Amino acid sequence: MNRRRVLTCLVAIALGTPWLAPASAQPAGAPQRIVSLVPATTEMLFDMGAGARVVGVGSYDRFPAAVERLPKLGGLLDPNVERVLALKPDLAIVYDTQTELRRQLERAGIPMFPYSLRGLADVTATMRSLGARIGAAADGNAAAARLEAQLEAIRGRVAGRPRPRTLLVFGREPGSLRGINASGGYGFLHDLLELAGGTDVLADIRQPAVAMGSEMILARAPEVIVEVHYGDALKRIRLDQERRVWEALPAVPAVRGGRIHLLSGDEFVVPGPRVVAAAQALARAIHPDAFR
Repeated sequence: MNRRRVLTCLVAIALGTPWLAPASAQPAGAPQRIVSLVPATTEMLFDMGAGARVVGVGSYDRFPAAVERLPKLGGLLDPNVERVLALKPDLAIVYDTQTELRRQLERAGIPMFPYSLRGLADVTATMRSLGARIGAAADGNAAAARLEAQLEAIRGRVAGRPRPRTLLVFGREPGSLRGINASGGYGFLHDLLELAGGTDVLADIRQPAVAMGSEMILARAPEVIVEVHYGDALKRIRLDQERRVWEALPAVPAVRGGRIHLLSGDEFVVPGPRVVAAAQALARAIHPDAFR
């Protein structure tokens, strides 16, 4: 699966923290062999101190570093059922939309935690419910509360400032303005943009992803354009090259004002504990004066 397809899948699903905190005592019967096919829940498990119980992860899990040593079990579109079963898990965390995988795991008698996400609030709600499910409710609640406090601090940092009309792009063809996909007015990325102090130029389109052409961008007239890239695919020289691609639309206020920001990191498409880093990066791009 190519990187762009991976990014689109992650955003569709989506649409500063300590990583190995001490875990509380586990109640009898708490799962000890957990497989997580969802990068966001893998990060949540490590954040609440349950990383030692994770025995297998999805193929696109990259954080924390400890996951590199674990068996890779496929992802949203290509789960490896045989490898999952071979690990003999007592809990499997899967995407709610993986209907066939869920049927197979149910037949094998493996308990499941189905994952789904609608917006930013679901990140901490999932942390709490996942903590309770694995017998670590106190740790899950503490991790969620910590995350909420950090997000509120960012919201407070930009409060009271003008909210520029912002376009958040998460995909396009390299070197051109074709195939643009942007965050619409619903979902995880939209919520992050609003928390970071921007006004989503696509807020009236209630869907997580919107395909855009040049005419639509001109009509929406964003004052700020933020483009996020999955992982570390773009080095600094490439970032500069891709930023200049937007010069083809000089009539757009963001282009005219030099407010084109390209951000790179998988925290923008993995709605787990690192959403704090994503929110702060967006807030710095939209309101640089608030962080000086």
